[in-house]
Amino acid sequence: MEVRNNWTVEEVQALFDKPFMDLVFEAQQVHRQYHQPNQVQVSTLLSIKTGACPEDCKYCPQSAHYRTDVDKERLLEVERVLDAANKAKQSGATRFCMGAAWKNPKERDMPYLLDMVKGVKEMGLETCMTLGMITSEQADTLADAGLDYYNHNLDTSPEYYGNIITTRTYQDRLDTLSHVRDAGMKICSGGIIGMGESSRDRAGLLVELANLPVHPESVPINMLVKVKGTPLESVDDVDPFDFIRIIAVARIIMPMSAVRLSAGREDMNEQMQALCFMAGANSVFYGCKLLTTPNPGEDKDMQLFAKLGINSEQQASKPDEVQEHELLGKVAQRVASRPTKDDIFYDASV
Repeated sequence: MEVRNNWTVEEVQALFDKPFMDLVFEAQQVHRQYHQPNQVQVSTLLSIKTGACPEDCKYCPQSAHYRTDVDKERLLEVERVLDAANKAKQSGATRFCMGAAWKNPKERDMPYLLDMVKGVKEMGLETCMTLGMITSEQADTLADAGLDYYNHNLDTSPEYYGNIITTRTYQDRLDTLSHVRDAGMKICSGGIIGMGESSRDRAGLLVELANLPVHPESVPINMLVKVKGTPLESVDDVDPFDFIRIIAVARIIMPMSAVRLSAGREDMNEQMQALCFMAGANSVFYGCKLLTTPNPGEDKDMQLFAKLGINSEQQASKPDEVQEHELLGKVAQRVASRPTKDDIFYDASV
């Protein structure tokens, strides 16, 4: 499978239209060509500034335009962020992602953000941030501090984008990705499925991502989490097979990228997640919350990984009996020490 940056919507739509089993089989073949088949990269996501966002993204409970149950929080102190990163590392994460509900970061916030990046890097974790739009100068500063990845999703196709967001343009998003790439950082960019978009819109989203000058190193595919108070709270559910299809198509047209199962996993059963891994997903967010939405707990993920023979990238392969014993021991330990309502992962949700 060659790496291309000239896909057409018609070509990608043809992949979506393939018989389901043929599509997944093709995606798994591509996956095995470029990736270890039983390895899943694990990331943890923490909200470092929650709520009161001036953007009007119709899916987002953090938007100041809608009345939701999300509490507003100021930018977290650096020490609290580093404490959360250390907990994430102990839980098996290899990348720590920090998200702020901003249209764009202010210059007064940059010194704190840089200290967070440097502190997390010193722990031996990969770093990722999502802060909204950033200038080329801000991108250079973050890169100099050691930021590995910058997340900025395209969300949907250019044609459907105006139905979801009006406070920034599609070109604004593409410009931010360009600043990130020019600064030497890796790009984390994907979209959200289940916002009322058509199959052609899903194909259009993937075409935009695959036709960037370089494919995003990480492609998060989110399944909409419907939140009361947002304009999309009553939209129809996504058919599980349709979601698995977009994972498979993303794997085929962006063969070297990490395709990440992101928001919405709480509503996926084990069988659906297993098919997503078969279709080429090889990265997950790990922990009890993603920003403001629930996510399966670490113990559930480890149990599923054990059933499927999947290990995070930082773990070496071990005999099944030894691995199972260790995993069950970790599960018991984490259940016994499950976070309380005062834990930072609960207080500061993205």
